[in-house]
Amino acid sequence: MKITKQARREAKQLFQSCKSNGLLDEAKVRAAVQQVVRAKPRGYLAILSQLQRLVKLDIERRTARAESAVPLSAAQQSAIQANLARRYGAGLSLSFWQNSALLGGMRIKVGSDVYDGSVRARLNALQESF
Repeated sequence: MKITKQARREAKQLFQSCKSNGLLDEAKVRAAVQQVVRAKPRGYLAILSQLQRLVKLDIERRTARAESAVPLSAAQQSAIQANLARRYGAGLSLSFWQNSALLGGMRIKVGSDVYDGSVRARLNALQESF
């Protein structure tokens, strides 16, 4: 579906109005969607589709996944969480996973950013260099 500049602009304005303290407020998003559906302005489906895209990108940007070869202690988890919060701001949803395929080290993914310090990644890089 082709989205007009006007629909993009309106969706962005709606998205900005749904934020409180720099974080997306789910209740405000629901209210905004209901208001657009009731009013049905010109190109409202494009507006809603663009708003959905912006919300999805914001959720991905605020979601982090930390994988390690061995279980992490509570102190390590809190240190990682503090570092990521300092770098990406408050409101980051962090989950910890154990992945024995990494062989050692960690891989952290926040949105589209990936920090890979695993042994598996180093071995793959070494193999590529030969």
